[in-house]
Amino acid sequence: MIQVTWKQSAIGRAKVQKATIKALGFTKLNQTVTKEDNPAIRGMIKKVHHLVEVKEA
Repeated sequence: MIQVTWKQSAIGRAKVQKATIKALGFTKLNQTVTKEDNPAIRGMIKKVHHLVEVKEA
């Protein structure tokens, strides 16, 4: 499991990045979600790595 925290706003970012933030389950800035560590989630995180912070749980 990994913990992902949304740290920077997606305002002014590409639609793909905004959609990825939403698909990860974020609704508010500074929110933390716990996700299963698999290649699909890792790929999503890679697309928005500059907006989120990741912790191994």
